[in-house]
Amino acid sequence: MNTPSLRLRILVLLAGIAILLFSGWAGADPPSRIARLAYIAGAVSLSPAGDNDWFEASVNRPLTTGDRLWVDAGARAELQTGGALVRMKAGTGASILNLDDRTTQLQLTQGTLNVRVRRLAPGEIFEVDTPNLAFTLRKPGAYRIEVDADNDATTIFVRQGQGEVYGEDAAYVIDPRQPYRFTGTGLREYEYVDVARPDDFDRWASSRDRRYDDSRSVRYVSEDVVGYQELDEYGDWRDDPTYGSVWYPTRVTIGWVPYRDGHWAWIDPWGWTWVDDAPWGFAVSHYGRWAYLGGTWAWVPGPVRSRAYYAPALVVFVGGGNFQLTISSGPVGGVAWFPLAPREVYRPVYQVSRSYFENINRSNTVINTTVINNYYNNTNVTNVVHANRTVEGAVVAVPTTAFVQSQSVSGNAVRVSREVVGSAPLALAAPIAPTEKSFRGAAGQGGKPPPRAFERSVVARTAPPPAPVGFAAQQQQLNARQGKPLDEAARKELKRAATAPAPAVKVVAPKQEAPPTVQPPPAASGVRAGEARGRSEQRERGEERRQPVTPPSEPSERAAQPQRAPQQATPAAPEAQPRDIRGRPERRGDDGQRGRADERGNDEPRGQTAAPRPRPRPVEPEPIEPRATPAAPASPAAPATRTRPAEPAVPATPAEPAAQVPAPRGKSEQREEREQRRERPQREPALAPPPARGVPPPEAAPQRATPEAPAVQPREPRDRQEQRGDGAPRTRDRSVAPLPPPVQQPAQRARPEPAPAAEPRGEEPWPAQGRGRNKNKDGEEQKQEDERR
Repeated sequence: MNTPSLRLRILVLLAGIAILLFSGWAGADPPSRIARLAYIAGAVSLSPAGDNDWFEASVNRPLTTGDRLWVDAGARAELQTGGALVRMKAGTGASILNLDDRTTQLQLTQGTLNVRVRRLAPGEIFEVDTPNLAFTLRKPGAYRIEVDADNDATTIFVRQGQGEVYGEDAAYVIDPRQPYRFTGTGLREYEYVDVARPDDFDRWASSRDRRYDDSRSVRYVSEDVVGYQELDEYGDWRDDPTYGSVWYPTRVTIGWVPYRDGHWAWIDPWGWTWVDDAPWGFAVSHYGRWAYLGGTWAWVPGPVRSRAYYAPALVVFVGGGNFQLTISSGPVGGVAWFPLAPREVYRPVYQVSRSYFENINRSNTVINTTVINNYYNNTNVTNVVHANRTVEGAVVAVPTTAFVQSQSVSGNAVRVSREVVGSAPLALAAPIAPTEKSFRGAAGQGGKPPPRAFERSVVARTAPPPAPVGFAAQQQQLNARQGKPLDEAARKELKRAATAPAPAVKVVAPKQEAPPTVQPPPAASGVRAGEARGRSEQRERGEERRQPVTPPSEPSERAAQPQRAPQQATPAAPEAQPRDIRGRPERRGDDGQRGRADERGNDEPRGQTAAPRPRPRPVEPEPIEPRATPAAPASPAAPATRTRPAEPAVPATPAEPAAQVPAPRGKSEQREEREQRRERPQREPALAPPPARGVPPPEAAPQRATPEAPAVQPREPRDRQEQRGDGAPRTRDRSVAPLPPPVQQPAQRARPEPAPAAEPRGEEPWPAQGRGRNKNKDGEEQKQEDERR
């Protein structure tokens, strides 16, 4: 094997190994997004991920997957993410099922959420899971979700935007047109709800929205920076020739320095995390850099068009395990830190990939790629020069006890001389193992929610990640790592030892890949809000007509079906009923249950395959009067010796009144009628399309215009003896009701018809156009004609 080929294979193998290692590191990266507890009014309790206890929550606390919040009676809270604001009403229990770069999944077991979605990136998921359904917010807008504490019901209000509800058996679209209240977990039972008028909770949420909508700071920072709206009220934006637009705090005390007013807490998976006490302190503590400009501290944000990456604290720690501070009682162990300056690299102490390392630095400051590469490959940061290390008062130090117990830094800060700071080594993280106090915070015991508040299972469409491991399961290994959090592999090994109960989540697998496109159907027309209730029978019928998880048709369609039924189920009429001049049968034949298909279909193939056979026509009748009811007997003026017994009358359709039987005519009139009959075929077209569906019969409206009549004019009815073909003498039967005078057709469409020739007696005459089925016709021939139709 030649050398170039061997080298190529080696390079390919090394590249594959590098890709595998990178993919493993990338999967271990912590999320770039975090949630912020932005507002608290009243008693709000927090239970960290994997813990069973509750303690008082604090503003600016970063929240992540597994954290739970309980808003007690008379309290309110606000939760912020990069693109949404979530307000929680009193008596609300909620938790974070998942929070990563593309998913925000909340669990609402009871209470009320007011959600304002400001933006949604393509492919991003924002989902609220309740005991009844999973509600996915598909568009930016305003939403309100209510879960009854005692009843099994969830109410959805879409004030602006659009969402989708998913249950075990169905999925629907919800928009601002109609709120719904769902019960159960299959979306089978629901009812309309009146559009709620804004209450105090809604008005408070709207006032918070206006502050963020009118924010000036959005012009200077990335929209992914959480908490930037607070900067408007507590500082000013100015232009700096070196760094561009920078923010100066205006409501700080003399001698204030960054990362002094707050406390440290242990938050997995980042480790030691700074929690600032100032309302505006979240954005400036976890994004951007601090610069000392003209004797004043200024915050320098990252690039506006760059996606912001959250960092637990953008600082550099001073000293190691032997760092000492001098206090009134004597030397004690201490921890010190100072903020990173612009264009300085932040090196996470937690495990990250190369891509994450580059993104978290480029999104928080303008930095050279070469500098990033040098820092990533160099683990020794002792000799790195930092601009803020030498600034007077920039280094903040506290005793180790205050640090690890999450006590206030400003109340325990110790002044450190420049000589001590200059000679002490630098560290990536505080070399102190956390305790249970570090995990829960220094706040006191918080109010506990009712047991049912977090024991109820919820329905989810997106499968959440496994429940996080609690601090109790990690503590033993954390003591040996000296301030560094566990990596993903070590954390997976500890999941079996987790003692905190995992949230009960039932994931519903959607029956179709595409999202739903229809709304929950109303149960009936004309109902008011709170009265209409969906039924499972309606849903099942809708699924038969449509694709899976598609709701049933609207009630207007169902109401139209009974109106069409009479047209499709007209009673059958006797065979020898006379026909009108336009080819429409006065009544349907023996197969009348087939509806309009027989009425029209019998005419089409027979009129197209062969012309009607010539046969004698009856005497032309005089203008007739409206027929009597179908039950009326034949006219007594008809000669009984020349007619067959009358067949049982069948009621005609209401739109077709029966005609009266005329009196017998004289011989001169009969001769005139025969002459007219011989001339009529020359004026009638031989073939024409069948009568249009829905055209009223001429008996009910004989005065209608000619265009409504079909082109084919059927023959006049013969006497019953001739129709039956029983061999009797062919005589005219005036007991049969004659038809009205024919409508004259244009001469140019005429087709000559042979003179009335003798037709073999006893043979069934060829059916004319417009006539119904003939019971006496051979079954095989009838079947062929049906196929031709």
